[in-house]
Amino acid sequence: MKSENQKAKLLYIEKYLRENTDENHPVTTPRLIEYLDSKGIKAERKSIYSDMDLLTAFGLDIEKVAGRSGGYYLASREFELAEVKLLVDLVQSSKFITEKKSRELIQKLELLVPHHEAVQLQRQVVVSDRNKAVNESIYYSVDTIYVAMSENKTVRFLYFEWDENGKQVLRKDGSYYEVSPWLLTWDDQKYYLLAYDRDAQIIKHYRVDKMLHLETGKDARAGREAFEQIDVASYGRRMFGMFAGQPRTVRLAMPKSLAGVVVDRFGNDVPMRLLDEQTIAVRAEVSVSAQFFGWLAGLGAGVRIIGPDDIAAEYRNYLSSILASQ
Repeated sequence: MKSENQKAKLLYIEKYLRENTDENHPVTTPRLIEYLDSKGIKAERKSIYSDMDLLTAFGLDIEKVAGRSGGYYLASREFELAEVKLLVDLVQSSKFITEKKSRELIQKLELLVPHHEAVQLQRQVVVSDRNKAVNESIYYSVDTIYVAMSENKTVRFLYFEWDENGKQVLRKDGSYYEVSPWLLTWDDQKYYLLAYDRDAQIIKHYRVDKMLHLETGKDARAGREAFEQIDVASYGRRMFGMFAGQPRTVRLAMPKSLAGVVVDRFGNDVPMRLLDEQTIAVRAEVSVSAQFFGWLAGLGAGVRIIGPDDIAAEYRNYLSSILASQ
């Protein structure tokens, strides 16, 4: 006599195979019958054979291990353990995802591998000491922005900054910003929205983790022409901390040992040439700002701006003002 759960038999078998089996952990037919019985489903050995054939025909990569201690296991999955480990690392290291959301995401990622492999993921979960975001809504803000872009709509939000007491203070006296979203970009572990400000008629940047009460606006987006003039591929490379500055072509001289640092910052197509056996010249498109000068200073005394002259002078003034304030 068939039980009430009999129609769910194939679903339970697939669930068990995904959660408990791999090439080193096949499930025997008696164990599978026992498992189904615990779910109120009656099964016989012959029916298990038929079920495996049916699931294989459906597309599951099920392998059979011959012998008395053999059984069945799921040979391939959408994600391998190494891939899931990589996703866990990305979630852990992402500053824009809060600690709470990080744990929730990792728990869901654990469902992609068998239980005995999920233990390896749990050993990696050390997020409490990370400098994680505190804005819980960012997780959904990103989705809202993508929806607005797909629907060609503006977005509205409150925008805050931190005061000297570590408290959130709303900008514009708590008034809403309304801008036309065109691109989400990633810089220094943070999400930034590139959007067109209709009033100022320019592209501006907004940190997504500093947005509150984000919602889709009613108006159609503006600024398509302005955004289409941006070379998206090089845009992020010339920005430092996504701080806007005057776009300029600068020429740098530095030890050739720093070539890798330059490639990491500007890409492997950045023009470089040898000045002498130990020094290279670099030409790069940057947005000149205090953040750019700070990056240069961090590379050490062997790095200097060799052109244009006005940018070199501005850099010297930047360094001198820091020394004068010490």
